[in-house]
Amino acid sequence: VVARPQRHQTVRQRHALSVRAEAGKRVVVIGGGWGGFGAAKHLAEQGYEVTLLDAQANPGGLSTGFRTKSGQAVEAGMKGFWYEYKNIFRLLEELRLPEWPLTDWTTSGFWSPKGLVTCAPVFSKLPRLPTLLGQFYHTSQMPWSVSLPDRVTMLPFLSTFLDFNATEETYLKYDAVSAYELFRACGVSREAYEQFLRPTLLVGLFAPAESISAAVMLETLYFYALAQQASFDVCWCKGSIAEKIFTPLVERIRSQGGQVLGNKVVTAITTATGAAGVEEVTAVQAVDKETGETTVYPADAVVFGVGISAMQKLVAANPALAGRTDFRAIMNLKSLDVIATRLFFDRRVPTRYPCNVLSGFEPAAGATFFNLNDIQDEYRDAEGTVLTVDIYNASALLPLGDEALARRMAAHVAACEPGFKDAQLVDWVVLRYPRAVTHFTPGSYRDRPSQATSLPNAFMAGDWVKGLQHGANGLSQERAYVSGLAAANLVVSRLGHGQPAHILDVDPDEPHIALAKGAIRQARTLTEQLGLRSPLL
Repeated sequence: VVARPQRHQTVRQRHALSVRAEAGKRVVVIGGGWGGFGAAKHLAEQGYEVTLLDAQANPGGLSTGFRTKSGQAVEAGMKGFWYEYKNIFRLLEELRLPEWPLTDWTTSGFWSPKGLVTCAPVFSKLPRLPTLLGQFYHTSQMPWSVSLPDRVTMLPFLSTFLDFNATEETYLKYDAVSAYELFRACGVSREAYEQFLRPTLLVGLFAPAESISAAVMLETLYFYALAQQASFDVCWCKGSIAEKIFTPLVERIRSQGGQVLGNKVVTAITTATGAAGVEEVTAVQAVDKETGETTVYPADAVVFGVGISAMQKLVAANPALAGRTDFRAIMNLKSLDVIATRLFFDRRVPTRYPCNVLSGFEPAAGATFFNLNDIQDEYRDAEGTVLTVDIYNASALLPLGDEALARRMAAHVAACEPGFKDAQLVDWVVLRYPRAVTHFTPGSYRDRPSQATSLPNAFMAGDWVKGLQHGANGLSQERAYVSGLAAANLVVSRLGHGQPAHILDVDPDEPHIALAKGAIRQARTLTEQLGLRSPLL
C-alpha cells in the first residue's frame, strides 16, 4: 500500500486545525488501547482538542509492547484478528501502512496432556455451507480425540444460541447462571466438556466455565465461531501490535493535532455544576511518573478507556465518581490474572500449527502457544525457535519465579511437540499482569457500566461495557475499538460538533438462523403466556 503524498496530508491537517480553532472543545481520553485510541482518533479528526493520558510509557492497554535492553520485542500476550473484525481491518487500510501488518488466516491445534484433541482449519478456504452445518462438516474431516457420540451431545446446547438474547429479561436469566450449569442442563457429555468446551472458554474468556456468565459465553462463541462458517478464521500481527499498528495510529492522532501522553497517572477528576444546573466533569488531573509534575487538563468531555481494575482505582480515589451509583457498581466487578512468556530456544523446531491451545496442563489455567518463526517477520530467519506462551486465569502461577515459569511452559510445549525435548531453552521473558482482564462472572451484567454515564459529559469505552449495539462480543479487540468509536459519537452528540463515526456491524444472521430465532421467540412468548418456563433455566 502506497502512503499518501505529503501535500495531501498537510492540506487535511490544516483543515482539521482550522475547524479545531472554531470548535474549541477539549476532550480528555483516559487510557490507551483499542477503546481509547478509537475515541481519540475520531475526535481528533473531527477537530476536537484531544489529550489521551495513559499510565504506561508506551500507551496500548493490553496490546502494549516494548523492547528489552537486549533489543528483544515483547508484548502483553498475543492478540488475534478474527474474520469479523471489520472496523479494525478498515482502520488498517486508512493508516496506509507500508505493508499489510497481518498474516494470512492460520490453522490452530487444540492439545491436552493426552495429545492432539483436534485442529481448526481455515474455513474461508473451504466450500461454504450454511453456518453450523459448515463447521460441523468441515471439522469432522479433522482429527478428533473426542468421539462422535460425545460431540453429538453438544447439539442440544446449540439451540440456546437462538434463544438467549431474545429479550432483555431472557438475557438476564442466562447471565445469572454459569456456562457450566448450562452445559449440564443441555446434556453435554463430560468428555466433550473437558476436552473441548472447557479449554475453549479458558482461552476465549480466560476463565473456567463454572465462573463465566452463560449469556456472555453464548454471545462470545456466536461471534467468534458460529455466526458464519468462517467466523473462527484468525490472523496475527507480523510483529508487535504496538510497533506495527499503534505507533502509526498514534502518529495519525498527533497529525490531527491530538496529544498522546504516556507516564501520566490520573489522580483526580474535577466536577462542577454547569449552567443547566447539572454536575459535569470540568478537568482531569494527572501526575507524570518520571518527573512527579502534576498537570490539570481542562475538559468539556471525558472518555474513560481503561479496564476494570484501573477504573476501580479511579472510583475509589475520586468522590465525584464514588458518589454515583453507576460508578460504585463497577467496584463489584472482577478481573483475571494473565501471564505472557516469550521463550528462546537454541535451535529451530518445526510445529504442526503456528497457534495452539493448551488445556489440562494446569489445574485451573488455560494457555496458548505460538511459533513466532511462522508468524512474525522479525523471527522468520532466526537461528533458534521463538515461542510465545500465554497463560490465562493464572493466579496460582503468579508467585513462581521467571525461570521456573519459563521452564514449566517449555515442558508443556514439549509434551505436544516432542522436538522441543532436545532443544535448550537459552533465554526467556516473563510478564505478569494481575487483575488485567475482564472476568464476566454470572450476574455481572447488572454492574457493568453503560457507555453513557450519570455524568452527562463522561463516557465509557472498553470491551466490558454493556449496551453496545454491535455484534462483536466478549473479550475482543474489535469490540473495544468499536466502543471507542461509539464513545466518540456520544461526545459528538453531546458537544454538537463534527460528524459521527461510521461503524461497520458484523454480517447479519444467515436466513436459516434468523428464521429459527423468530420461531424460538414466538414459542417463548407462547410458553410465557401459558405460565411455562424454559427447562434450561
